[in-house]
Amino acid sequence: MKRLMLIGCSILLMTACKNENKESEEVVEVEKEMKTESQEKDEWQTLFNGEDLEGWKAYNRDSISGQWKVEDGAIAFAPAKGDKRIKEYLITEDEFGNFELSLEWKISEGGNSGIMWGVKETEKYDEPYYISPEIQVLDNQNHPDAKNGLDRTAGALYDLVPPSEDVAKPAGEWNKEVIHINYDENLGWVKLNGKKIVEFPLQGEEWKELIKDSKFSDWEDFGSTRRGKIAFQDHDDKVWFRNIKIKEL
Repeated sequence: MKRLMLIGCSILLMTACKNENKESEEVVEVEKEMKTESQEKDEWQTLFNGEDLEGWKAYNRDSISGQWKVEDGAIAFAPAKGDKRIKEYLITEDEFGNFELSLEWKISEGGNSGIMWGVKETEKYDEPYYISPEIQVLDNQNHPDAKNGLDRTAGALYDLVPPSEDVAKPAGEWNKEVIHINYDENLGWVKLNGKKIVEFPLQGEEWKELIKDSKFSDWEDFGSTRRGKIAFQDHDDKVWFRNIKIKEL
């Protein structure tokens, strides 16, 4: 009888140990998953806090005018009228080299804007447009630039590489965009609303060939920087940006 009791106790003890080990393994697995998620989250840097323009400035200016403001958790641009109107690109205070930029944008009806990288402030140019390549933001249905070539439509590397297809949403609707820039791999690409629509080189002979056949062929400094600020273009039309974050590669 005692022997049976001892055997029973041993079985219960072994079962308890197995359950305890299983629970420990599950706890470790959950902790690993949480750590991985935390690491992935930490890789992304938020560029816009949804409340104010902290971390941003106007190109070649010390202050930001009322043309750029925060509306409903988004950075909004609306050109001023009359004497208050000035050309004003909004740029990050920080510089980036190899990165992925993730954001959402919305354009007004008939509107035009753009997203630029490698921006350097210099008195030589009053707009970063003369140095920095641009990913086009456009109302494809209503802006005349869309009729000047596919390489001027939404998501295009402006005047250089057209999107493989038109996946842009109509004016007034939010578009999700990811811009990948990696000079070490000589690779840039754009995903718009979940689809990769543009891929391009960033330097070397292929890049020179693109420039040679574009409006930028005689612009001596165009595409010359590998590290710089991110810019949102003032192209005289209303535009909105939100959920802006960046991951350095």
